[in-house]
Amino acid sequence: MSRIRELREDRDLTQAAIADILKTTQQQYSKIETGKSDISGEKLRLLAKFYNVSADYILELTDEPRPLY
Repeated sequence: MSRIRELREDRDLTQAAIADILKTTQQQYSKIETGKSDISGEKLRLLAKFYNVSADYILELTDEPRPLY
């Protein structure tokens, strides 16, 4: 999932910082970011809320971030 990597890097955040937000390990988050592991619905919701973008944007179903309202 290159989109979540882009979002993280654009904000100069580490994988460990995002892992803390998701209440997981840096290793597990790395697997999600590289596509080696699927993201759960709950983690997807947390990322969308944290980055203020739609889940569709994170899942690369759209190129329009459409912030949450």
